[in-house]
Amino acid sequence: MKRKTLFLKISLFLIGIPVLVLCIFLLPWIAEKAAAHYPRAVYLPVLTGVYLTAIPFYFTLYQAFKLLSYIDKNNAFSELSVNSLKYIKYSAAIIGIVYGAGMPLFYFMAQKDDAPGILIIGLVCTFAPIVIAVFAAVLQKLLENAIDIKSENDLTV
Repeated sequence: MKRKTLFLKISLFLIGIPVLVLCIFLLPWIAEKAAAHYPRAVYLPVLTGVYLTAIPFYFTLYQAFKLLSYIDKNNAFSELSVNSLKYIKYSAAIIGIVYGAGMPLFYFMAQKDDAPGILIIGLVCTFAPIVIAVFAAVLQKLLENAIDIKSENDLTV
């Protein structure tokens, strides 16, 4: 099991690195190019939203890393795991809400460039975190039920 969780931990780092590179190098370059096409009132909030969602994204990665550590220590069925899933759920919901709030700006950009693909990108960025939040909520509830069953079994023995 430790090899599998180690693989997942490495995967978390490999997911986080491209996002960090995107935030440091690619987004400023995109902002420079967007300044030529869009008014500041459009591209600046979009970039701010992307930077703001990086915070809950990395918090989610940290919570997933903690959850994998609990699994390594055979402590998966604990309140600590439930709390990690709860934080993952909230962080993913925050990301979806921020991108959902930015959808009118995506719509404006799509209208200006006559590029409906921008709207599809905005919808994916909005609904993917919401799906992750719902999945985390289901896992949280299942884990809570499993912990309750385990505690009942421990009391009857």
